[in-house]
Amino acid sequence: MNILIKPIITEKATRDAEDKNSFVFVVANEANKIEIKDAVESAYGVSVTKVRTMNVRPDRKTKYTKTGVVTGKTSAVKKAIVQVAEGETIDFYNNI
Repeated sequence: MNILIKPIITEKATRDAEDKNSFVFVVANEANKIEIKDAVESAYGVSVTKVRTMNVRPDRKTKYTKTGVVTGKTSAVKKAIVQVAEGETIDFYNNI
Protein backbone atom coordinates (compact mmCIF):
# COMPACT_ATOMS: atom_id res chain seq x y z
CA MET A 1 0.00 0.00 0.00
CA ASN A 2 1.40 3.36 -1.06
CA ILE A 3 0.73 5.87 1.72
CA LEU A 4 1.64 9.14 -0.05
CA ILE A 5 -0.29 9.57 -3.29
CA LYS A 6 0.75 13.10 -4.33
CA PRO A 7 1.62 16.49 -2.87
CA ILE A 8 -0.86 19.33 -3.14
CA ILE A 9 0.71 22.44 -4.64
CA THR A 10 -1.73 25.35 -4.44
CA GLU A 11 -1.36 28.97 -3.39
CA LYS A 12 -2.61 28.22 0.11
CA ALA A 13 -0.36 25.16 0.52
CA THR A 14 2.67 27.11 -0.74
CA ARG A 15 1.95 29.96 1.68
CA ASP A 16 1.71 27.50 4.58
CA ALA A 17 4.99 25.90 3.50
CA GLU A 18 6.73 29.28 3.61
CA ASP A 19 5.11 30.60 6.79
CA LYS A 20 4.40 27.58 8.98
CA ASN A 21 6.82 25.02 7.48
CA SER A 22 3.93 22.62 6.77
CA PHE A 23 3.25 20.64 3.60
CA VAL A 24 0.03 19.09 2.27
CA PHE A 25 -0.31 15.62 0.74
CA VAL A 26 -3.10 13.44 -0.61
CA VAL A 27 -2.77 10.15 1.26
CA ALA A 28 -4.42 6.73 1.21
CA ASN A 29 -7.82 6.62 2.91
CA GLU A 30 -6.72 3.81 5.26
CA ALA A 31 -3.51 5.54 6.41
CA ASN A 32 -3.18 6.76 9.99
CA LYS A 33 -0.99 9.56 11.34
CA ILE A 34 1.87 7.29 12.38
CA GLU A 35 2.08 5.66 8.93
CA ILE A 36 1.95 9.09 7.25
CA LYS A 37 4.75 10.39 9.49
CA ASP A 38 6.97 7.39 8.71
CA ALA A 39 6.28 7.64 4.97
CA VAL A 40 7.17 11.36 4.79
CA GLU A 41 10.31 10.90 6.88
CA SER A 42 11.55 8.03 4.71
CA ALA A 43 10.60 9.62 1.37
CA TYR A 44 11.97 13.12 1.96
CA GLY A 45 14.54 12.67 4.75
CA VAL A 46 13.03 15.22 7.14
CA SER A 47 11.86 14.98 10.74
CA VAL A 48 8.10 15.44 11.16
CA THR A 49 6.81 17.24 14.25
CA LYS A 50 3.03 17.21 13.65
CA VAL A 51 0.55 15.46 11.35
CA ARG A 52 -3.06 16.61 10.88
CA THR A 53 -5.50 14.72 8.66
CA MET A 54 -8.86 15.48 7.10
CA ASN A 55 -11.35 13.51 5.02
CA VAL A 56 -12.69 15.58 2.13
CA ARG A 57 -16.21 14.65 1.07
CA PRO A 58 -17.07 14.11 -2.61
CA ASP A 59 -18.71 16.93 -4.52
CA ARG A 60 -22.01 15.99 -6.16
CA LYS A 61 -23.15 17.64 -9.37
CA THR A 62 -26.40 17.53 -11.33
CA LYS A 63 -26.83 18.78 -14.89
CA TYR A 64 -30.11 19.14 -16.69
CA THR A 65 -29.45 18.40 -20.37
CA LYS A 66 -31.52 17.70 -23.47
CA THR A 67 -31.14 13.98 -22.97
CA GLY A 68 -32.17 14.07 -19.31
CA VAL A 69 -30.71 14.52 -15.87
CA VAL A 70 -27.01 13.66 -15.56
CA THR A 71 -25.62 13.17 -12.06
CA GLY A 72 -22.08 12.57 -10.94
CA LYS A 73 -19.63 13.01 -8.11
CA THR A 74 -15.94 13.41 -7.50
CA SER A 75 -13.88 11.01 -5.42
CA ALA A 76 -13.54 11.34 -1.67
CA VAL A 77 -9.91 11.91 -0.65
CA LYS A 78 -7.91 12.11 2.55
CA LYS A 79 -5.47 14.99 3.02
CA ALA A 80 -2.60 15.23 5.47
CA ILE A 81 -0.96 18.46 6.63
CA VAL A 82 2.57 17.58 7.73
CA GLN A 83 4.65 20.03 9.76
CA VAL A 84 8.41 19.49 9.62
CA ALA A 85 11.06 20.63 12.09
CA GLU A 86 12.44 24.18 11.99
CA GLY A 87 15.19 24.66 9.44
CA GLU A 88 14.11 21.69 7.31
CA THR A 89 12.11 21.86 4.09
CA ILE A 90 10.74 19.62 1.36
CA ASP A 91 11.61 20.56 -2.24
CA PHE A 92 8.97 19.21 -4.63
CA TYR A 93 10.69 20.63 -7.71
CA ASN A 94 14.18 19.11 -7.36
CA ASN A 95 13.67 16.21 -9.83
CA ILE A 96 11.65 17.80 -12.64
